Amino acid sequence: MKEQDEKQETDTVDADYIIDEKAKTATITPRGAEKAEKYFNVENINDADNMTLLHHINQAIKAHGVMKRDVDYVVKDGEVIIVDEFTGRLMLGRRYNDGLHQAIEAKEGVTVARENRTLATITFQNYFRMYHKLSGMTGTAMTEVDEFREIYGLDVVEIPTNKPVIREDLPDVVYKTEGAKFRAVINEIVDAHAKNQPVLVGTISIEKSEILSNMLKKRGIAHNVLNAKLHQKEAEIVARAGQKAVVRLPQSLRYQSYRQACDTCGSSSAG
Repeated sequence: MKEQDEKQETDTVDADYIIDEKAKTATITPRGAEKAEKYFNVENINDADNMTLLHHINQAIKAHGVMKRDVDYVVKDGEVIIVDEFTGRLMLGRRYNDGLHQAIEAKEGVTVARENRTLATITFQNYFRMYHKLSGMTGTAMTEVDEFREIYGLDVVEIPTNKPVIREDLPDVVYKTEGAKFRAVINEIVDAHAKNQPVLVGTISIEKSEILSNMLKKRGIAHNVLNAKLHQKEAEIVARAGQKAVVRLPQSLRYQSYRQACDTCGSSSAG
């Protein structure tokens, strides 16, 4: 029933394609299909003989409607480079499959490179299990105790802090709009900066970090941004973590590693 309702909605919508941001999909509508048939001079875009053409069209509308520059990827030195959604780091040498990367390259007006062929794949979990000895240290292992035990057969030991933790973890604050949340974050930063307190603000994307950066510039607050566009400066910025009255805007899981180097910072999350 749900599929039927969705099909009826697609049939009646006044657009060429529909974007589902949550599922990260793009679906061509009958109106869009009709335009494609006229443009490519085919009788039925959904015919079996036109499946390759339809696939390229679907990838093109996904590139335009779903994949966002400076969020999902960056354009650097004439290349489209994927941004890891979890760490915010550039995934050099990695390319999207099934023609999506080429569609994004066409969208951005850079040289369209040949598609890579995947000859073999392996998950990180299986790759790590090939080692005879496994161990490590991280500040966030306790939240993944079950995964370490079930997948790797490893126990997690929590090492107590050298001194009592003095940081106060306050309850979450929820705002009706993103704009209201960002204004509140900026006010917190300004107050902390006035006290010469170092500030660390975690963001979930390049776009969000740059929005906050522009807001800070308008308030006259000097700061550093650390995201996939500026990853070359990471070591330099982390080395200066916790300095007096310094404001840092690291992206995504960079925030976690950076936070460990900045234990004295006043920190917040502005995703």
